[in-house]
Amino acid sequence: MSDPDDLQQVGHVLDAWGVRGWVKVAPDDPQAAALLKAKTWWLKHPGLPGPASAFKVRLVRRHGSALVALLEGLSERNAALALRGHKVAVRRADFPPADEGEFYWADLIGCRVRNPQGDDLGEVVGLLDSAAHAILRIQRPDSPPGRAPRERLIPFVQAYIGEVDLAARTIIAQWDASYD
Repeated sequence: MSDPDDLQQVGHVLDAWGVRGWVKVAPDDPQAAALLKAKTWWLKHPGLPGPASAFKVRLVRRHGSALVALLEGLSERNAALALRGHKVAVRRADFPPADEGEFYWADLIGCRVRNPQGDDLGEVVGLLDSAAHAILRIQRPDSPPGRAPRERLIPFVQAYIGEVDLAARTIIAQWDASYD
């Protein structure tokens, strides 16, 4: 059986929690909205081939900056420990709708970033979470082949981000191509 086409990685299993099969999960997004809403999680160890394993979520709640969850089929600590290091994904369809002017990080990854002058600044390959705001990690289009990609970092704030068009997969940023 194959994985659903719309799976998005949203966290990873840190450890077992307690003795009754609960897992402790570090969410990729501090809000963890998708993890809290989804009724099924797909877990996969990054080093193992094959599809992810689907687990029904029986209970999930916040625990500091992490989440703790009881997944169907896990009833003791050793079963939960076996999931340590697994990536957690949910279907994109299970994400709650974003508020007006807000975006899920997963939706921004892969967008082309241009400035108002039309210069191609690169492609969003990830985001960083600073204490104040998110920062776009953009792989520059002038990255030399066969070498480590060159990146630029652009704060994801209104002062620099003019427009986000998810349908066109583009972001317009007030950023000069010579900045870096």
